Amino acid sequence: MIMATSSWRGVFAVIFSVIVAFILASVPLPDSVRDWRPAWVALVIIYWCLAIPERVGVLTAWTIGILLDVMQGTLLGQNALGLAFVAYVALLYHQRIRVFPLFQQSLFVGSLIFIYLGWMLVVYNLLGSRHYAISYLLGACTSALLWPWIFIVLRDLRRRTVRVAAH
Repeated sequence: MIMATSSWRGVFAVIFSVIVAFILASVPLPDSVRDWRPAWVALVIIYWCLAIPERVGVLTAWTIGILLDVMQGTLLGQNALGLAFVAYVALLYHQRIRVFPLFQQSLFVGSLIFIYLGWMLVVYNLLGSRHYAISYLLGACTSALLWPWIFIVLRDLRRRTVRVAAH
């Protein structure tokens, strides 16, 4: 019974963090800082793929990406494909990345987000729905700088939900 409760609390933690990431991704920003917007949803997916790779994977990222496409009104599958790729790479290297210090993890996460944002930039500009400059990729720098805090906050959330369930 404790295992089942712990499992549901863990699912709640993942869902809660994704909802918060969706809210942060939809907050309007002034034009002067819009290019610096972190890839909140991708950061959350990377964390959960590193923390609990047996529960959060490519299918979860694909589903979250479809929801993000609907929320942003983008081409259906655009974010889904990008986030599925992010999850795949995070899962592929999760055992290595988890032992890196946070600075090295930030470099990995920033690189992965750079590729993800590059994919978004190419699709946006090819389809003509939105046109972004190369400065759109600056969000990868912000994401890398925020990774240590995202990691610490989500790790604390994960530990609290599991610890509370065990008592």
